[in-house]
Amino acid sequence: MGEESKDEQISNTTTKVYTLAEIAEHKTTDSCWIVIHDKVYDVTKFLDEHPGGEEVLLEQAGMDTTESFEDVGHSTDAREMMTDYYLGELSEEDKKHTQDKGPKTWAYDNNSNQSAWKSWLVPVGLACLASIIYRMYALPQSS
Repeated sequence: MGEESKDEQISNTTTKVYTLAEIAEHKTTDSCWIVIHDKVYDVTKFLDEHPGGEEVLLEQAGMDTTESFEDVGHSTDAREMMTDYYLGELSEEDKKHTQDKGPKTWAYDNNSNQSAWKSWLVPVGLACLASIIYRMYALPQSS
């Protein structure tokens, strides 16, 4: 009790509201804004640090990038870093009301042990078979 998430802390402070038209004016290396889950971020200072390169952010600059952000499956650390670049909220008429589902969980198949066996056993078996065939037909026979 008493501990708030960073998202709750952001929403409890007085927030500035931006329209998509305002955000669209910020799509250069000097001023790069994006929208993710109806929140506006100024990622200008992050351009050089972005693991995917600045081009990825500049392609999405001035727009709602929620879908692209979620498709990549950003980590918990990446999501926490976003609070450093938070500017405000998207205007009500421009909001899409998407929910942040958190980082993707890379589910493991119940048969992962079987899959692991198959992933190396089949190539090894084929290599052995190829070796036997090679020895039978390609090497000179001694009589």
